[in-house]
Amino acid sequence: MEERHPLASWLRLSLTPGLGAAAQRQLLAAFGLPDAIFDANHSALAAVVGSPAARLLLDHDAGEAVARALQWADEPGNTLLTLGDPAYPASLLEIPDPPVCLYVKGDVALLSREAVAVVGARSATPQGEANAEAFSASLSRGGLGIVSGLALGIDAAAHRGGLSGPGRTVAVIGTGADRIYPARNGDLARRIAAEGAIVSEFPLGIGPLAHNFPRRNRLIAGLARGVLVVEAALKSGSLITARLAIDCGREVFAIPGSIHSPVTKGCHRLIRDGAKLVECAEDILEELRFPVPEAAPIHGMGPIRGDAGDDRVLSALGHDPVDVDTLVHRTSLTPEALSAILLSLELEGRVARLPGGRLQRL
Repeated sequence: MEERHPLASWLRLSLTPGLGAAAQRQLLAAFGLPDAIFDANHSALAAVVGSPAARLLLDHDAGEAVARALQWADEPGNTLLTLGDPAYPASLLEIPDPPVCLYVKGDVALLSREAVAVVGARSATPQGEANAEAFSASLSRGGLGIVSGLALGIDAAAHRGGLSGPGRTVAVIGTGADRIYPARNGDLARRIAAEGAIVSEFPLGIGPLAHNFPRRNRLIAGLARGVLVVEAALKSGSLITARLAIDCGREVFAIPGSIHSPVTKGCHRLIRDGAKLVECAEDILEELRFPVPEAAPIHGMGPIRGDAGDDRVLSALGHDPVDVDTLVHRTSLTPEALSAILLSLELEGRVARLPGGRLQRL
């Protein structure tokens, strides 16, 4: 009965194990629509994808997985998009490897909105997260959607900023659309599903497999007109996203940082390789020829919560020179308590005082 559903053959094609997206597209190019693929005999299929793949297509029973996906798609807020759907985002058709099926929770129209991807380190500094949220909020106010990957650190901050403006946000995830990863972003994921969109190319039930996260980066790059890298180490997955963006003809932007910080070395490499150095969201809007909105207050990060101690202060310091008043705000410590911790860190050689009363993490 499920085979009569207009999406059933699309799902059967995409859910055949061992049949990659490239082979799926080859079959679609040869036969037109999935129904015609499954009406073909072994020899016709084998002429396109080879005998083993043809046998898989004809013999594999995907009925249970297809029924599960159709049931998921019937739930409010859930949508299945295929390459044959007019709502399929045109920007993904420009990348070398567009998925045959997309699972979307939330507003499907956001996948076709002009957007900027904002990516960076999971272990971001407090200042990096503040920059990601502020840039994303300004870009969202300017009408651009914010695309990111729902990871901890920069991604989460970017989504929060995107949700604060009319551009809103799209989260491209590396699990099935029925899974939330990481669990710490559960509340944020639910808010994105309600106010933005979550999209996955992976079948339902797929957990956080390591090799899926680099793969989803091509969708992050493909959905956006440009990629902003906020903080990234030299081996960061964000650099993969930037390279994929270049391959797709997208713009790449990077925020510079301290020469002492390991999480800015990737940004500096991108800038040396030709990425546009940006100091404010207006730099991106102007480069993309978007109108710059009137200035609005952007609130930085709130005070860091938790027990006072060396790690707390070092985390708030980041890797750029900071004045004491800023540290008081970031840590929510009293000036007296902060001074005592800073003195201890100075004596240990972990913090240095600079001219003008600023402090630098060593």
